[in-house]
Amino acid sequence: MGYRYETHLHTCEVSACGRTHAADYIKFYVDKGYDGIIFTDHFFNGNCGVDRRLPWERKVDAFCRGYELAKEEGDRVGFPVFFGWEFNFHGDEYLTYGPDKKWLLAHPEIMHDSRQEYFRRIHEAGGAIVQAHPYRERDYLNAVRLNPYFVDAAEAVNIGNDPYQDALAADYAKKYRLPVTGGTDMHNIEWGQTTSGVETEQPIRSIQDFADMLRSGKGFRPIEAGERAGREEKETYLPVLLYGKDGIWIE
Repeated sequence: MGYRYETHLHTCEVSACGRTHAADYIKFYVDKGYDGIIFTDHFFNGNCGVDRRLPWERKVDAFCRGYELAKEEGDRVGFPVFFGWEFNFHGDEYLTYGPDKKWLLAHPEIMHDSRQEYFRRIHEAGGAIVQAHPYRERDYLNAVRLNPYFVDAAEAVNIGNDPYQDALAADYAKKYRLPVTGGTDMHNIEWGQTTSGVETEQPIRSIQDFADMLRSGKGFRPIEAGERAGREEKETYLPVLLYGKDGIWIE
């Protein structure tokens, strides 16, 4: 496969945890030989830095600012920049690709969607959903929440994860026959971390191209991060819950 894209990245303009300015990512990924990047800042139901008290239109404007700044710089140097976001439910998070700012402005009701409703709504818009870091364990989480039925793929390489969590995610995706992606979960280019993302057979000309790839399950694979210490499997310390086809959690 000949094209490399970052699929999971946060900016300091929008994500509360972001540390790098949106425009500064362009040179960083150009120098690493990437062919484009997708911005996926945390949405309003996650670790977002946008003031929740603002009216919906102003919140969406503020949310899109990081992407728009990066797009300006990308256009200036001829580097593709695409728009997405990371949507949160109860610690289980979903990288969302396809719909644009105009779509977000028209759909404030997504904040009240169930997982099934959100999946249906994004699909109706032609988009695709990837469960981010499915087996992530952190002190701010009280369970691993797996959702194999209302996603298009699972992120099986996440550089922000402990390696054993990626190994568990890969096994989970294989069990449920989910395509797998990779992503750096980049927050700060100064950290010097390895990067990931996806390699594709064909260039991505638009975010719709990527959504179509994900829904087909073909033409892409995760960028592996090489041998990472600690990738050997081990048990989770958080309880693991499975979101069933009927919307009921199974332990």
